[in-house]
Amino acid sequence: MTGFDDKNVLHILGEKIAPGQKRTLNFNLAKLYTTTSVEVPIIIQRSKKPGPCVLITAGIHGDEINGVEIVRQVISKKINKPARGTIICIPVINVFGFLNMERAFPDGRDLNRVFPGTQNGSLASRFAYQFTNKILPLADFCLDFHTGGGSRFNVAQIRVDPDKKELMPYAQIFGAPFIVYSKNITKSYRSTCAKMGTPVLLFEGGKSQISDKDIARAGVHGVMRILDHLKMLDKDFVVPEQTKDSIIIQSSTWLRAKYSGLLHLKSTCGDFVEKNEVIATITDPHGTFRHKVKASNDGYIINTNEASLVYQGDAIFHISTALVD
Repeated sequence: MTGFDDKNVLHILGEKIAPGQKRTLNFNLAKLYTTTSVEVPIIIQRSKKPGPCVLITAGIHGDEINGVEIVRQVISKKINKPARGTIICIPVINVFGFLNMERAFPDGRDLNRVFPGTQNGSLASRFAYQFTNKILPLADFCLDFHTGGGSRFNVAQIRVDPDKKELMPYAQIFGAPFIVYSKNITKSYRSTCAKMGTPVLLFEGGKSQISDKDIARAGVHGVMRILDHLKMLDKDFVVPEQTKDSIIIQSSTWLRAKYSGLLHLKSTCGDFVEKNEVIATITDPHGTFRHKVKASNDGYIINTNEASLVYQGDAIFHISTALVD
């Protein structure tokens, strides 16, 4: 059995967790070549008062450290001790990738592109299947934390499928600087949650392999606001004030490098830029070439490529093209 019985006892991974208890379980699916088990710690904290179950996850991509740090802080600061209901935290879902600082699973597959998985498929697909069937059904609400891939730095943002209107109030309560309309990707964790009817907010912020204090703060504060809205935040915590409303981005475009060379950024994530404003330069290493990168339109920069070297065609800025009033 997986779920809550008529006495509000949680049944998960063969264990029983009564109201008011705290438990750390290991989701053990596969082993290394050495036959050493790879365990995914699941931190479960329950209130004696009944209420919703919130699932907080990070590290679906093993090199996305910012999300891991956000969930770590939620646990270490005891924000995950609910006033009612149950909070399940999984700081690192893809432990394989985390150990090697790689995005993918050892089989080369992106875990976030194989949900809900199959029982007898690839390693990543098997993991997704077990997670979808043994963990996800418990959740009434999900928060999933991600980071920009490679050297691309994302401004703190919540991504919402524009067709899921019911998620917008939650996204605004979370209070990230930006809300970005983004369709659910087929076979992603988010699309699987949607098919199961479980509300999910996807947070993006920072870049891979780097922990950023401002991004972590935005993520932790957002978790606190959501938990407060659900009446699950302990009374000892002060809800972080949201100083201004989130900017909602309806559409956006990528600005790509016209030349290869050294990239020098003049604008950064969160900046509002005007059309034809110089936002970066690309130079050669010999001091004989200098190209000005100009904004393609008025808009907010929501992603910057922080690589020192770029090739022609590389995405270097993600800029909004239309906002929601």
